[in-house]
Parts: sequence; structure tokens; C-alpha cells
Amino acid sequence: MLLSLLDRSRTRSGYPDSAALTHSVERAAHADALGYHRFWVAEHHAVPGIGSGSPAVLLAAIGAHTRDIRLGSGGVMLPNHQPLIVAEQFLMLEALYPGRIDLGLGRSLGFTEPVRQALRRSKDAPDTFASDLEEVRRYLDGSAAVTARPASETGVPIFVLATRTGLKVAAQLGLPVVVGGPILGTGSTDRVDALDEYRRAFRATDAHPEPYVVVSLEVAVADTTDAARELLIPEAYALAESSRTGEFPPLASPDEIRRAPRSDRNARRIESFMASALHGTPVEVKQQLHDLAERTGADEVLASTSTYDRDALALSDRLLREVL
Repeated sequence: MLLSLLDRSRTRSGYPDSAALTHSVERAAHADALGYHRFWVAEHHAVPGIGSGSPAVLLAAIGAHTRDIRLGSGGVMLPNHQPLIVAEQFLMLEALYPGRIDLGLGRSLGFTEPVRQALRRSKDAPDTFASDLEEVRRYLDGSAAVTARPASETGVPIFVLATRTGLKVAAQLGLPVVVGGPILGTGSTDRVDALDEYRRAFRATDAHPEPYVVVSLEVAVADTTDAARELLIPEAYALAESSRTGEFPPLASPDEIRRAPRSDRNARRIESFMASALHGTPVEVKQQLHDLAERTGADEVLASTSTYDRDALALSDRLLREVL
């Protein structure tokens, strides 16, 4: 399997939002030096715990501080944008950093109703994801009625951030998929069956003659199992708090989290998060990655790990790279 990183520009307690962007650039440079395949960033709007709402702008900065690693979006949320604008932004990135740019497209709306209103999006709006995605692809390959600039001879690879419906769209259009969350669960065989159906229904194209599956999940590696588990706590706690309060908070230190009151429900949410992540020593994580590959047939792992301690995160990235 190829090995890549997804960085969500998580804000940290005690740091300004701007630090999250600097941290993302620094982590990308480290991933480049380690030999990771891709480094992707995400789009989230008006979320207190995330510093970046503009993947294209952040990728431009990251490109200037890296040399070889592929750069992309995990992803651009297509309902928030006009297809031509998305194509223009990523064609510009491709012109600046030739042969290194990917475009991951998703369909999620804003985190809360006020954010959706600010984005001029409604939950009741028609679902035009498939047609919008195809329009983006035509702009990128130069087959649209107008030519998106700067024109590219090579184009930009598209990936679909896939729910079940997204898997069907990706298969019909012959595109790679990025999957995570419930599809990866071990409690029901129909989850992996969805990936099998994607592969069966895949319509080959010149650009993508074979189906391609990227699995995205939290992966934490440390010298001991307990230390790896500790790395997961800040993100697990933030997700549990978001379910309780409706607001996704910055990452807090494990010490701060331990001092905070915790309900039984929050404790269960944290344990559920831990169960869905891969974590442990290098030997343990290597076996977990092998089991994941056996279960999903993944071509690539996109590790989406976030934690408060940046030095520990850098060590985790290094140990993970050494596993594969």
C-alpha cells in the first residue's frame, strides 16, 4: 500500500488560529522529507477547531515548502463552489507545481445551519454532485465548452470522497475513491460489500483503467501502546464534545482533558473513536494495516491523525512511514 497523510489544520488550545496553518506547512515539509506519497488538506468553514477553510490557498503555501510529495484536497466540498472556480484553482496549482496536484471532491455541507446559510446552501437543495463533478472533470481535461485557465496538458487527477452514494458516482465516472468512517467498520459485512460493488461497477477510463481505493482513518504510532493511545485522546475528546455541545473545539492537552468533567456518554464516545483508529507500537500497527488491507483491499492509506503534542505527532508520522 501507498502511505499518505491528511492534515485538517487543527487548532490547539493556547495557540492562535494562524498557528494551525504554520503547523500544517511544517508537517507537510516533514512528510515530504520522510517520503510520504501525498499530503492532503481539508475544507471546513467557521469551525473553531480547524484553521483552514480554503484548501487551494493552503496548498499554494505548502507547495512552496515541499519538493516531491503530491499535494491535494481531502477535500473540496463541491456544493459550496462553482465547478469552474474549483477547476481554475487547481489548474493554477498544477501550473505552479506540475505533476504533484490532486483534487479530492466531497459533498458535505456546512457544519451547522448558520454556516450553511452563510454558504448559501440548504439541506433541501437539489443534489447536483454527480453533474457538478463531471463538469469539473471536463474543465480539467479541456473538453468543456469553455477553457479553464491556465490550460493543462496533463490535467489534475480527481478523487471522490465517498459515502455509499459517492461510491456509485465514482464507479460510474471511473474515478478513485477515498473512504472512511462506517464503510470501514468490522461489524457488518455489507460495509465492505459496498467497496466490492464499487469495484464491480467501475467503468474503466484511459486515466483510470482500474478501480482505486484510498482508506482514510486515524493512525497513531508510538514506542508503547499506551503512548499511542494517548495521542488519540485530544481528537477523541474534541469529537465527543462536538456531539455534546454542537461545537467542534480546538485540541486540548491530555492533562487538560483529564481535569475536565466527563460524562458516561462522552466516555463511550471516546472509546468508540479509539476502537475505530489504528494505534500502537510499530509492530502492532503493521499488523493492523495488514488486517485493514485484507479486509478492504485498499491501495493506499491516508492517515488523518491529529493530536495536541506536535513533537509526538512528528514521531508518529516517522514511525508510521517506517512501518511501510
